[in-house]
Amino acid sequence: MSSKKPIIAVPIGDPAGIGPEIVAKAIADPHVTDAADVIVIGDRQVMENAIAITNTGLSVHLVEGPDQGDYRPGILNLIDFDNIDQSVFAYGQVQAMCGRAAYTYIEKSIELAMDRKVDAVATTPINKESLHAAQVPFIGHTEIFGALTDTPNPLTMFETRGLRVFFLSRHKSIRDMLEDITKDNIKKCAKECFEALRRLGVTEGTMAVAGLNPHCGEHGLFGWEEVNEISPAVEELKAEGYDVAGPIGADSVFHQAAIGRYNSVLSLYHDQGHIATKTLDFDRTISITNGMPILRTSVDHGTAFDIAGKGIALGISMSEAILLAAKYAPYFH
Repeated sequence: MSSKKPIIAVPIGDPAGIGPEIVAKAIADPHVTDAADVIVIGDRQVMENAIAITNTGLSVHLVEGPDQGDYRPGILNLIDFDNIDQSVFAYGQVQAMCGRAAYTYIEKSIELAMDRKVDAVATTPINKESLHAAQVPFIGHTEIFGALTDTPNPLTMFETRGLRVFFLSRHKSIRDMLEDITKDNIKKCAKECFEALRRLGVTEGTMAVAGLNPHCGEHGLFGWEEVNEISPAVEELKAEGYDVAGPIGADSVFHQAAIGRYNSVLSLYHDQGHIATKTLDFDRTISITNGMPILRTSVDHGTAFDIAGKGIALGISMSEAILLAAKYAPYFH
């Protein structure tokens, strides 16, 4: 690639949500333009409206690919699909047109990344109901990226202020999650986490496995998962040469990782890790999808239909998603 900076593709997400606005704010952020060259994928009128709403004063430069980009500050380089009919478009509403458009933008970003025309993708919010209305056969980003990159089980990692968190299980009830707490599942997931860290250039430090029960069960007083499954998994991983510690009480392990004692934490269920990262810094909690042939980062919030079109959505998460993509992109070559 001709640019010395990483080139990051940014699909604008659901046009009826805050995606276009936070993209405009991120492109106007000098920290972003200093770190990366950004190619936005979306609809010209939607982006021009977002620029006006956010008062960012950007100029739209239409391109067909990254090689045509003008990456000077104040310029938003856009691949324009021209697929939003403004006569029926409305902010903050579920619309099949917007669901279909959002999928198209993601599809193009993945194509660019798979063809090595961009170094990474940083995604904006999409709406599951809009995707469904458009008869898109996926419920979210991870499923789309998994299918279009031929990755059966993408692995999610959160990062905020240097704290990295993986998840053994995610969208399940607490009751169902308990069935996932097995020695074999923990070992398999931990090994995938180590490989993901290696791909990101993180080769030093210890991974911590969070405990499940209060005080890690106190040797069976408050539950037997630590005794029967979690501790044996950690010991076997150590015996196989993995630098891992645990189980460590969930009330302290995330703090310990945040101050540098561990390079990452394997959280055992969805909210355990989400609460930790979002409490540390909600706006800077960024999701990284690992295990794919390409790098994808994402904001960790939704389309915020209630405030879409008002210009009040914060651009911090989008800036952070692009900056994190630029940080890790060199390791994906």
